[in-house]
Amino acid sequence: MNLHAIRAIYVKEMMRFFRTLAQSFISPVLSTSLYFVVFGTAIGSRIQEVDGVSYGAFIVPGLIMLSVMTQGISNASFAIFFPKFSGTIYEYLTAPINFLEIVIGFAGAAATKALFIGVVILGTAAFFVDLQIQNVPAMIAFLILTCTSFSLFGFIIGIWAKNFEQLQLVPLLIVTPLVFLGGSFYSISMLPPVWQTISMFNPVVYLVSGFRWSFYGISDVPVGISLMAIAGFTALCMVLVYVIFRTGWRLRD
Repeated sequence: MNLHAIRAIYVKEMMRFFRTLAQSFISPVLSTSLYFVVFGTAIGSRIQEVDGVSYGAFIVPGLIMLSVMTQGISNASFAIFFPKFSGTIYEYLTAPINFLEIVIGFAGAAATKALFIGVVILGTAAFFVDLQIQNVPAMIAFLILTCTSFSLFGFIIGIWAKNFEQLQLVPLLIVTPLVFLGGSFYSISMLPPVWQTISMFNPVVYLVSGFRWSFYGISDVPVGISLMAIAGFTALCMVLVYVIFRTGWRLRD
């Protein structure tokens, strides 16, 4: 394992993040505040509690998951797409490092950025509602797994995309709608039976449900299934990344 190569890629990506730290910090704080104003005030005035939890506190795990998923995808996809776009990716491919070290450097930096955003949103939410985290280890585990898996997913999207339009296609048209329809701002039990069944085919439901359980001890699906879902998605992304580097798919264009 070439730790120097991993460190070089990781530090380069993190330096790019810290150059825009103010923007990276202010943006999630403002977005979280707006969500609380719109959802917490407007909708919260009509929905006082969900499963015994105040509505303002209930949406916090969903807000964190929404930001962590989108940030993980966008950071990782852009990080690997830009070397493809500029042609510098061949420097990585011809260097004496293997694909695993490249992935750890790029995806690890993207996961760190997403984790930072998640912590910022958690701290911001504490100013609006009284947060209670019943299971801190489970919360950390779900957060880290989500950051890692969606950073790997974003890495795959960055390799797949041929232009900047395709780079934004999956996050905007697939991931964001799935998050909004995945119980981020409501409980699946509030839906009609037919829509409850349909929602079970949304993979984001399992992530949000498990993460919310670590806060309040309530979930729409069993926690074990949620953990298996996020672990399985992480493993699937790792396999796909291996196949991409093994075959050279979209890397030789």
